[in-house]
Amino acid sequence: MDVLTPTTLDEALRLKAEHPDAVPIQGGTDVMVALNFDRERPAVVLNLNEVRELRGFSRENGSLRLGSALTFAEIEHGELRDIVPALAEASRTVGSPQIRNRGTVGGNLGMASPAGDAIPPLVVEGAEVECASVRGTRRVPLLEFVTGVKRNALEQDELITAVWVTPSGVPQTFMKVGPRNAMVIAVVSLAVSAGDQLRASIGSASPRPVLVVAPRDDAATFAERVAGAASPIDDVRGTERYRRHAIRVLAERALKRVLA
Repeated sequence: MDVLTPTTLDEALRLKAEHPDAVPIQGGTDVMVALNFDRERPAVVLNLNEVRELRGFSRENGSLRLGSALTFAEIEHGELRDIVPALAEASRTVGSPQIRNRGTVGGNLGMASPAGDAIPPLVVEGAEVECASVRGTRRVPLLEFVTGVKRNALEQDELITAVWVTPSGVPQTFMKVGPRNAMVIAVVSLAVSAGDQLRASIGSASPRPVLVVAPRDDAATFAERVAGAASPIDDVRGTERYRRHAIRVLAERALKRVLA
């Protein structure tokens, strides 16, 4: 296995173009598990830890550009917790402190797991994923970026370089159900916001992200609508029946919180 370590974004994109099968690694919280358990054995790993352009966040014309290497710990403890509060709540639920110090937003979206904790709060805020290659840069709505279970819209020569969000500034929250309070993959999760519209996005209960939108006047039936939009399955973490029930309960609780 070859490990390539670029120090600039231009170099990283050039190496990705030259080695389209190279597996990118930043925090490594998913990739290293796959390597350690021999689930993956790529010929080339593209180590992005030295690429400074991928770190941190910036503001531009009222929008936030979250670098793909932004960690959950940085979201949880920094000023972003007041700007994108649902994402900050989700960040606090990710793994352990060690995982949150290493795990990144870009990695969470790139894995495209239905249980990805960053996905529901970013969907609720209408996030777009910035995909870059030597050919240029494009933005893909997150709802379209995740195309299936652990599948995304990246071209072979592209890297996730950022996530763009225009903070709504409305009350929002994130909730998650698991068999324990920490170090857990979601059985179901849910982000809800309440502005001019009610918006909800479901996690761990559909192969692709789902966004449910309704007028505020429909608050009484919103939880039922959210549960009906899910397409859960039976697996080792929960049954289809339980997941749908849990989504309904989470939606009711989240709605009370954001409308209070």
